[in-house]
Amino acid sequence: MANMFYEKDCDIKILDGKTVAIIGYGSQGHAHALNLRDSGVNVIVAGRPGGKGWVAAEADGFSVMTAAEAAKAGDIIMLLVSDEQQAAVYETDIAPNLTAGKALAFAHGFNIRYEQIVPPAEIDVFLAAPKGPGHTVRGQFVAGKGVPSLVAVHQDATGNALDIALAYIAGIGGARAGILETNFTEETETDLFGEQTVLCGGVVDLMRCGFEVLTEAGYSPESAYFEVLHELKLIIDLVNKAGISGMNYSISDTAEYGEYVSGPRVLPAEETKARMREVLADIQDGTFAHNWIEENKNGRPFFNAQRAELDNHPMEVVGRELRKNMLWQDDDNLDTASN
Repeated sequence: MANMFYEKDCDIKILDGKTVAIIGYGSQGHAHALNLRDSGVNVIVAGRPGGKGWVAAEADGFSVMTAAEAAKAGDIIMLLVSDEQQAAVYETDIAPNLTAGKALAFAHGFNIRYEQIVPPAEIDVFLAAPKGPGHTVRGQFVAGKGVPSLVAVHQDATGNALDIALAYIAGIGGARAGILETNFTEETETDLFGEQTVLCGGVVDLMRCGFEVLTEAGYSPESAYFEVLHELKLIIDLVNKAGISGMNYSISDTAEYGEYVSGPRVLPAEETKARMREVLADIQDGTFAHNWIEENKNGRPFFNAQRAELDNHPMEVVGRELRKNMLWQDDDNLDTASN
């Protein structure tokens, strides 16, 4: 069993007298900054002057500055701009302002794992990775709860890197739920694999196929949307709370029987696992990382085309219309969930 840490194992007072610089004020950035501030930690925020994050951080009452200024002023520098931007921000703004004894932190290990960022030996480097989107990290914290998190130490120059990392995660609420110790390679490779094969890639394609089969068979797109997209959250909430057996306990016996007889027909285990192994191999040997880095260097032609195609898919079009008429319509704009 891997090491698990909880609030009793974390001393947030370690952060007393330290300044945490949050670089980037997007989904994760706003959650980390707000939660840490609410936990009594001194926080500064870096953004692009005049950009959306800068304006939002100022509206939330933070001292906002450039990334270079924040890196110079911060004792703990949490890099929360998107993966594809991190290396450039690091080289231009952060690296020149790193001095011995500082800590560089990440919420995802991509740039360390694939050596896009190679920090100097005299600083701590750690991972503080909530296993959930930033809006959930913030929402759970406000509710007095927390999102399970991962912790890893890549470099321990001060001898206190793990304690600092645990204190940081406690400050964003992760210790309320539990902190699992891992390493940068494991976090990065399993995270990419999970996103691509199950959580995002696999689930989205499964929903799209289900929607298309139903509508091509003559069922209304509204009914198809509710059945194969909207209800997924209800099922996942049950799995999250009580596991698959608990979910099966809550659904009808008819639905559970259908799970056993039809699930393997849709996703034949050996064929699906063989394709998953191919995806995992691309992640492990760096093929995926290389392709994604090159995609960004070339202006994202494939990425942008796929995003536009998905946005115009009938399941997205009908979904937008349905949500406008539902009581939960305010949830549609995630950027309103900062506080």
